[in-house]
Amino acid sequence: MKYIFLLFTLIFSREINAQCPITSEELKMHVSYLASDKMEGRYPGTAANTKVVNYISENFRQNGINPIKANYLQEFVAQLRRDSTKVKTWNVVGMIEGNDEYLKNEFIVLGAHYDHLGKLGEIIYNGADDNASGTAALLEISQKLGANRKFLKRSIIFIAFGAEEQGLLGSQYFTEHPLVPLEKIKLMVNIDMLGRLNNEKHVYIGGGGTFPEGESMLKILGEQTQITPIVHAGSVAGSDHVSFYKKNISVLGIHTGGHEQYHTPNDKVGLIKFDGEQKAANYIFDIIMEIASTNKNMEFIKQD
Repeated sequence: MKYIFLLFTLIFSREINAQCPITSEELKMHVSYLASDKMEGRYPGTAANTKVVNYISENFRQNGINPIKANYLQEFVAQLRRDSTKVKTWNVVGMIEGNDEYLKNEFIVLGAHYDHLGKLGEIIYNGADDNASGTAALLEISQKLGANRKFLKRSIIFIAFGAEEQGLLGSQYFTEHPLVPLEKIKLMVNIDMLGRLNNEKHVYIGGGGTFPEGESMLKILGEQTQITPIVHAGSVAGSDHVSFYKKNISVLGIHTGGHEQYHTPNDKVGLIKFDGEQKAANYIFDIIMEIASTNKNMEFIKQD
């Protein structure tokens, strides 16, 4: 059955978009900080990693995103691939509670990993696209959702994952030690590499078939934001959304495509297309709003 798009009437859409817009300037500010040489590639267990965690936590606080527990930090131990040492690191977790008496007990998770590959000798792997771009989008989308919280029925959890590059360790830890009941998480949206939108405005999405009418919804929302989504029903692989899919949770893994700088020291801020990232981030915001502000059926559909 064709997905019937009812939420975004012209007046409603204008009212939402007027509230705390996502800007390319703010995205650039976040990416420039996270992917600076001072952050030394955001490697788990380093002082720079701790600075990044504090930066994300402070942004959540400023945006009115509340911690679920006593604070934003979910601590865990990560075994590093490089030398098998074990270090302490964190997921950074916050939440906006929905307004509906019943649906506020259902959750949408929006996530992005903040870590990268660190340094090898004096060579810094800045990871501007992977995944400073996704972390920046997480912060900007959370700010806009916070400004539009009155429209939310379902609750939204924001997670900046640690140690993704070490084997999805942060998301695995969260799904094994969830801060809310896993069966109440109706969708996990993961952003990993959002900084290279091409001229055709392609946004690549895996998992569109893991909930009812997902593929058609994503395409209709793309028309509104002038994005061309390349949607796969399955293709659930490669990043932190995998940990949730393994727990029978619907997922969307979103990115703007691979490139030759992936996992090299050349993944730098100067190559990020911030106007394109702004468009892609607004598209993700619309996805979250469409599900969080309605009673849309969100049953899990397993894909082969």
